[in-house]
This record gives sequence, structure tokens and C-alpha cells, in this order.
Amino acid sequence: TFDFFFVPPYFSFAVSDTQYLITFGVMLVVALVISGLTVRTRIQALAARERERRTAALYAMSRELANTRDAESLLAIAVQHILEVFSAEVAVLLPEAGGRLGHRVVPAATLAIDTTELAVAQWVYAHRELAGLGTSTLPGATALYVPLIGSRGAVGVLRVRPAERHAFDSPEQLHLLETFANQTALAIERAVLAEEAQATQVRMETERLRNSLLSSVSHDLRTPLAAITGAASTLIEGRPAAEAQHELLQTIREEADRMNRLVRNLLEMTRLESGVEVRKEWHQLEEVVGAVLGRLEPALRDRPVRTDVPKDLPLVPMDDVLIDQVLTNLLENALKYTPAATGVELRAWSDGSSITVEIADQGPGLAPGDEARVFDKFYRGAAGSSRGAGLGLTICRAIVEAHGGRLWAQNRPDGGAAFRFTLPLEGTPPRVEAEGG
Repeated sequence: TFDFFFVPPYFSFAVSDTQYLITFGVMLVVALVISGLTVRTRIQALAARERERRTAALYAMSRELANTRDAESLLAIAVQHILEVFSAEVAVLLPEAGGRLGHRVVPAATLAIDTTELAVAQWVYAHRELAGLGTSTLPGATALYVPLIGSRGAVGVLRVRPAERHAFDSPEQLHLLETFANQTALAIERAVLAEEAQATQVRMETERLRNSLLSSVSHDLRTPLAAITGAASTLIEGRPAAEAQHELLQTIREEADRMNRLVRNLLEMTRLESGVEVRKEWHQLEEVVGAVLGRLEPALRDRPVRTDVPKDLPLVPMDDVLIDQVLTNLLENALKYTPAATGVELRAWSDGSSITVEIADQGPGLAPGDEARVFDKFYRGAAGSSRGAGLGLTICRAIVEAHGGRLWAQNRPDGGAAFRFTLPLEGTPPRVEAEGG
């Protein structure tokens, strides 16, 4: 263009002055240099965009893995991201019992594995080295196998079969895949460690409960057994008077009843933990309360008991046998932890949606912080630590919660402790026809 328009003769490519040949040469060199720089810049820009895309994909996967705890979900996330970035079929293999690899099926897994390929994966897992497609180790495999290595060793193998056979010939591509594999390995290891920690915690808690149970049961069985043995020995060897015999027989019966309650509570706790079956029927709360008070009359004989259960309370959907046990345990607990001759109060009222029952005593009350702890297994308050297995209140809470209610404890403003529980009024009670027609 310069020659055609600006160099004489004009409008011709002929050159009459040789000095313009040098100018043309310089301009050609400059054009070639600029062109080369432009191509190089464009290539660098494309590479930068590609690195940015891969970095963003790696960050996205790392963020999702960090927010996930379930092992199956971790595998699904990793497989999905690797599949999207590398346009390849992906599978993850994790070790089973005995250290042999098995195919862990995840929602995004797209690659089936035969026996031959599984042998390649087992080699990679054992030697912690790349193998398979595009490598010098077992290159006849149909896919590339990458070891998933955590801080404690190999945790699995990643199997990738790209759409293009030479997709991983580039060191950069292979390095990126290894980075994805490392992130996946760390996530899997974290999940495994979390499961192991949880299992260890469960074992420790089980051991603690077992020791508490053995300690509690051995103590609480030994005490009544000693009393029964002593009374029986006196009856057999001493031949006491009739009045003394009656007292000794009464001691045997009381201690036997105590052992029976302990065993019953242990069996009931086991049944509740395996899933309590609540058989709800419509009952008058007043009748259940009356039955409990009648059965506990000997223990309550020297106690002033005040009841306030309105006759017009609505029918309550409940398992009367289980609620009977709740009331019995709460009343016996009040007798056990309060001084003799102090009163006990039992009240009930309705707010339209539930029935609330309160059993209050005039004892020393609950120690600070014990309002919630008294419902823990084997926990016994200081005032009555020598009696009972510490299961009665735990059983009460399980029964009430199985009814959909709530049980809690609190100290009374004027002294003593109060235990309250609610029973929801759900459904429509049956119609009760008037007598005589």
C-alpha cells in the first residue's frame, strides 16, 4: 500500500528509488515481529483463561468438599467435577475389608470396571503410582489410574478414561488431574477419620455406660441381698419371737420388692431404647392418678398428700400402663429424696392443647445445674445417692416423649422440687353417652 500510493511512480508497484527497498525491508521485519508478539500474546491469553477456568473448577470442588461430611456425597462431588473439567468417564475405587479394592458406586460414576482393569487399579493402590493409559506402566489399560493418597497412605484409586486418548499427554493436564485427585483423597480421608472418631466416641460412651451400669447394679443388688440374707439367717438360726419374725419377714419382702423394681427398671430401659410401643387410648387422668395413689398408700401413709385433679379434665389419649409408671416413678422419687413427714402435691390442668401434670415436694430441691442432669442415665442426686440405679427419671422422660410430650424439673420458689410433664390432646375423644339412655 505504501509503495502503491506514496512512492513514485504513483499507483504502481514499481520502485524507481532503491532507498525505498531498505524501508520496505525494515517495515517487513517490524510487521513480522509484531505479528509474532501478537500470536504469542494471544496464546498466553488463551492459556491464562484456561488456567483460570481450571483454578475456578478446582476451587469450586474444594469448596463443595469442605462443606460436605458424608463419604458418598464427597465421592459424587469429586466425580462430577472431574467429569466436567476433563470431559472423561470417571470412577472411584475404594478399599473394602482386607485392603482389596472394590467399585464404590456413586451417583455420578460413569465407568464400569472389569476384572482386568480392577487388577490395574489394585497395582496402583498397592504401589501408589500412576499406571494405565498414557503411562509407561501397564499402558494397555483402557483408562488412566491415579492413586488417591492421603496423609496416612493410599485411600483409593481414581479411574479416568478421556474422550481423546492423548488428552493427558500434556504434563500440565496430568498435573491438574493429580491436583484434583489429591483434593479428593484429602476429603475422603477426612470423612474416614470423622467416621472413626465417631465410632471411637460411641465405644467410649458404651464402655462408660457399661461401667456405670455394672457399678450401680452391683451396689444396688448387694444391699438388698445382704438385708435378705441377714433376715433369713436370723429366722433360720435364731428362732426369734413372733413380733421379731414379722419384722424380719417384712424386711425380706421390702428388699425383694426393691430388687424387683431395680430389675424392672433395667428391663424397661432396655425396651425403651429399642423403641417403645405406645398404645394410646382415651382415659380419664383422674382414674390413673387414683390407681397409683392407692397402690402407693403404704409408702404415703405418713406423708400429707394434696391432690388437685379437676373432674372436668378432658379425656387424654395415652398408654395408661406407661403413664401409671411415670406417676409411680415420680412419686417414689419425691419420697426418696425428701425428709420424712414432708408433704407431696400432685396437680393437673389443661390449656386446651395439652394436659400438664405436676408432682411437687417440700424437700431440699435440686442442686444448681441438676435440673437437666437428673434425667441422665445412672445419675443420682446427692441426697439419695445410696439408693436406686438412677434410671427412674430417664424412663419417665422416654415414656413422656414417646407420647409427644415433655418432662422437665425445676425448683419451687418456696422450697422443694417440682417435676412437670405434658401430654398433648390430639384427635377427637369418643362420645360418652349418659347413663340410662
